[in-house]
Amino acid sequence: MPRHTTGYPYRHRRTAAALAAIVAAGGLSILAAPAQAQPPTGTGDKLGSHDRALIAQYARQRLLRSTPAGADRPAPDFVTLMIAVRDGRTEQAERELVALGADVTRTESRVGYLKANVSFDDVEKVVALDDVVRVDVDELLKLEETRPDLGVTATTVAAADSGAKPSAPSATTPADNAYLPTNETKSVDFKATHPTYDGRGVTIGVMDTGIDPTHPALTTTTTGEHKLVDTVVATSQRNFIDLLFDPTWYSMTPGNRVTGPTFTDPLLRQTWTGPADDDLHISVKKISISSLAGTYVGVLYRESDQAVWVDTDQDRDFTDEELMRPFKANRQIGYLGTDDPATKVNERVPFTVDLELDISSNGTDAVNINTLNEGHGTHVAGIAAANGMFGGAMDGQAPGATLVSMRACHSLGCSTAALTDGMIELATTHGVDVVNMSIGSSPALNDGQSAQALLYNRLIDETGVQMFISAGNSGAGANTVGDPTGADKVVSVGASVSRDTWWVNYGSKVAVDHDIMPFSSRGPREDGGFKPDITAPGSAVAPTPDWIPSASVAETGYTLPPGYSMMNGTSMASPQAAGAAALLLSAARQSGVGVTSAELRKAIYSSADFHRNVDVIAQGRGQMNVKEAWRYLRKDDRGVASDDVTVSAPVCTVLSGQLRTPHRGSGLFNDCAPGSGGQRVGESRDYAVTLTRTSGPAGPVEYQLRLVGDDGTFATPKTVALTKDVPATIQVTATPRTQGTHGAMLVVDSARTKAVEQHAMLVIEAAAPLTVGTTWSADGTVSRNGTVHYSVAVPAGTKSMTVDLSRLAEGSQTRWWAFSPQGVNGEDSAAGTIYCYANYLDGNGCDPLRRTYVDPEPGVWEFVVESRRTSPLGSNPFHLEASIVQ
Repeated sequence: MPRHTTGYPYRHRRTAAALAAIVAAGGLSILAAPAQAQPPTGTGDKLGSHDRALIAQYARQRLLRSTPAGADRPAPDFVTLMIAVRDGRTEQAERELVALGADVTRTESRVGYLKANVSFDDVEKVVALDDVVRVDVDELLKLEETRPDLGVTATTVAAADSGAKPSAPSATTPADNAYLPTNETKSVDFKATHPTYDGRGVTIGVMDTGIDPTHPALTTTTTGEHKLVDTVVATSQRNFIDLLFDPTWYSMTPGNRVTGPTFTDPLLRQTWTGPADDDLHISVKKISISSLAGTYVGVLYRESDQAVWVDTDQDRDFTDEELMRPFKANRQIGYLGTDDPATKVNERVPFTVDLELDISSNGTDAVNINTLNEGHGTHVAGIAAANGMFGGAMDGQAPGATLVSMRACHSLGCSTAALTDGMIELATTHGVDVVNMSIGSSPALNDGQSAQALLYNRLIDETGVQMFISAGNSGAGANTVGDPTGADKVVSVGASVSRDTWWVNYGSKVAVDHDIMPFSSRGPREDGGFKPDITAPGSAVAPTPDWIPSASVAETGYTLPPGYSMMNGTSMASPQAAGAAALLLSAARQSGVGVTSAELRKAIYSSADFHRNVDVIAQGRGQMNVKEAWRYLRKDDRGVASDDVTVSAPVCTVLSGQLRTPHRGSGLFNDCAPGSGGQRVGESRDYAVTLTRTSGPAGPVEYQLRLVGDDGTFATPKTVALTKDVPATIQVTATPRTQGTHGAMLVVDSARTKAVEQHAMLVIEAAAPLTVGTTWSADGTVSRNGTVHYSVAVPAGTKSMTVDLSRLAEGSQTRWWAFSPQGVNGEDSAAGTIYCYANYLDGNGCDPLRRTYVDPEPGVWEFVVESRRTSPLGSNPFHLEASIVQ
């Protein structure tokens, strides 16, 4: 059945037609605003600084580029808003929006959500409505780079000291391997013990760049079923950003109507041949596939039965083409281009079709030629559910599971409106059991209160479909976790890595057996909220389309064949966890165990393996453990049930005044500078943390309190008695003995229940004050692939801060990078600091030894020192110093 025709209809579609005409006339120039937030705009702002910056940027870009005729035309004076409303007030809020002149394009009463196009002048009126809880502005999110080297070849090889090289993965690679290290979550052992608990009976939704429908490892499940249930498109001609940036849509406007058997297209004015029908529409445009760049492809659409023909051979004759329908109808796959056997990649590119009906008030439909120009989504899908990689025993987490591909992204990025629409459709109309989304943004105010995050919470509660979302690749500073992974009920996944994977995927030797990837975003949320929730392996060899060049690391000494790539990121960690969850749901269904999304989360959280050599802000509760999680889910007298306990604790950050409850959140977080609410090294301070039990028996129940991952900074009582709905306050004492970030996990647990009741983060940043006329300095050693963290407090009025790195050993490939008080990267992204290592690529356009930060924001800055995986030294000494000018 065509998309958008059942369950969740769109309304008031006038805007899309107007936009189509505008874009056809010349197109808009609109880019996403920087991730950094602007200065605070006040407590409880329902729009937020980041979105206000977007609106200001869009307003500045309201002139269209020159048309061929040389005439500039005014851009639309509206933006697309995603709006979370109060429970039970969706219809009322819609009426209020329409009264303001807004064009409401999606209404979801079940989860309290509206999407609307609103004039710039009326945005504040929408925000001010009592029924409106939170508003997000649609923006284009760039895909995070997951290729290990971005095409850069290293000059120094870490493995050169031994001369050894890892071998390449192949058909002989066993199921338990370090290339795609699924067994680090204990899943291979679990499947060996329970061979049928391999994901069969479970469907995973993949929200991403799309899945290759022809890849051999994504063709069938372990039971011989079709692995790909459906492949659909979440982008929409009703979303302003998608209309501008997704070139795969062909709009069948009234002006494109033709009558067969011969007709002329309105763009190139060429003659075409087709069926002898009088309700045909033709659309011709350049295809967005690298191997066919600049090629015009024609699409013919018959409105009466929604039939589609694609001129795959570019002969302007549709009569020799197959009549196509959306994938779910007949599993049809078309092909564009011809393979050149002299090249490694396959130039013959498959596609499916999708439809969007009634995109405007005049009844215009749109056809999507669903081609993939990124390998990200296929790679993610392979990690979650590949079956028989390289034709052997190497699998993804859940080889028995089926997949639904929801393409919300393309090479230019992902619109947040498409991500939201697609998630609604996956959870409500496609029969999926879990969803993986390896996409997100990195706002400074990452408090889990965006409209998108609130909607995802509601979808999980309403549908029972659990979402797993990557934590982000904005680490290694504290408070860098992204959005919407920060939503309370989303499982946020950070990226871990083992010694074995460092070797086989990178050719790099390390000292520690288990660590967190330096890029993996750290917690807590701005409100102290517990994120990331868990970790999973963040590096993997997995399927990619064979028409996209494969990616691997030069230092390994091997090259992967077309159809496979090594990628890294929390994008790779999240599908490890989502696929592992599919194993648990498969086991539960075969065992007759009903599992809610809340119970699934409880089991995963209660059983995670915490690694004591890793900071809690980096690993959350620890690495996912499938075998132990199943112990919590399987049937017994107690089940997985546990009491619900909420946490309310003090928060002090430069943005904490903007929290829903100013300066208070769901975890203890003090990131303020000494003298402005922060703690000094050696200072002891008591914090009042409130625990409230909201379920279970009415009378008092005793709970054990324990600290995990504490370095001696924190002290709490050993027990607390909680009466239902009666807040109880405990005293948490923090005494940081050294400069830097100190974190611990407070575990609230009752012996009467099976699962852990609550985990809360306790995080204190003890910064060294910077003063004029003095120099802060630190001497240390950082291991290859490791990080060392320092915190300094920059006073108000500082004109510049200069940081120097020195005393490096010969050849040491070491860098530092800075994170601002808002928890975002403080470096100049244009300066190439991603590769700003000493003794590597000449600094890649930036100075690896000295940089000056002009007008640094007052507050706590974090310096992260890292040694690259190609450093010839396993242990890299350094001297870091900083000084300021006022």
